[in-house]
Amino acid sequence: MITRRKFIRNTAVASGLAISSSHSVFGILTGKAEENPIVGHGDFTYKVDKKWGIQDPSQYPVNDCHEMVMDKNQRLIMTTTHPQNNILIYDRSGKILDAWGTDFPGAHGLTLVDEGGEEFLFITDPDTQKVCKTTLKGDILMTFNVPNEILAYEESKKFKPTETAVAPNGDIYIADGYGMDFIIQYDAEGNYIRHFGGHGKGKDQFECCHGITVDQRDRQNPTLLITSRSANEFKRFTMDGQHLETIKLPGCYVCRPVIKGDLIYFAVIITNAWDSFDGMVAVLDKNNKVISLPGGNKPQYQNRVLTPPIYDKKTFLNPHDVCLDNENNIYVPQWNSNKTYPIKLTRV
Repeated sequence: MITRRKFIRNTAVASGLAISSSHSVFGILTGKAEENPIVGHGDFTYKVDKKWGIQDPSQYPVNDCHEMVMDKNQRLIMTTTHPQNNILIYDRSGKILDAWGTDFPGAHGLTLVDEGGEEFLFITDPDTQKVCKTTLKGDILMTFNVPNEILAYEESKKFKPTETAVAPNGDIYIADGYGMDFIIQYDAEGNYIRHFGGHGKGKDQFECCHGITVDQRDRQNPTLLITSRSANEFKRFTMDGQHLETIKLPGCYVCRPVIKGDLIYFAVIITNAWDSFDGMVAVLDKNNKVISLPGGNKPQYQNRVLTPPIYDKKTFLNPHDVCLDNENNIYVPQWNSNKTYPIKLTRV
């Protein structure tokens, strides 16, 4: 298996593969693909709109598109790594409403939090090794740098945060997914509380803790749902870092979990190798069973174990995140995908 980091270092080869693959895979470039095909399974099928987010690249350019959230005004906010604008803000029709940010060259994780009716963003940047809390207009209010409380970070370059989650009491959890795989907990004022995890194959360790969210489906007992991407797993922990369960998803290199209602939605960035486009989107029910794979084959299980999914060779390139609107349509930003804009999946 080629790791993501090794793949990024092979930029010349990757670029050639991306160009040749995109012409055959991404219908928008060739015009030969079926217009607005239907993807997904069961009650979770969607019409694909690859033109939804397209902009004039001279005005609103993108490189890698990483994550997206929707604010209470139904604006869709997305991180991208282009030096001209790290944040693009769409309305639901696909029109750009605003663009800002040059402080986040590696703009990656994006978390929206409501504090007394006012919304804020947490932006992670593994390239500059920081996490920033900002207003929706981009004013930086708080910055988390290398956690000096943890001796393992003697070398500051080891800290490469990818995601955050905010608990109901205001505690902030930072996932160091491209660094040492620790989950670092702070209070709302930014004071260090604890850390747990770390890189490894143990039940309470991670192989790329790429994403994290607070699961409040049980209101009395919120938990942390955390990605172990290279292991093709989600892991559930108590809010103080005790391992509860592991959810195995063979063949699914999962980014972050996004919870809506009783369901978990997530992007599968790849299913096999970093040097080919073979990602998809997945829907997980409340019993942790995959019930739909837009962009892939119908989910199959053998002896209660998911059979590694198969890419449909047409829908996505490298999907990196999902964002759901109030009508359960899904918006999908993509990483390393020929500077393409996000795709919309309209619920059928």
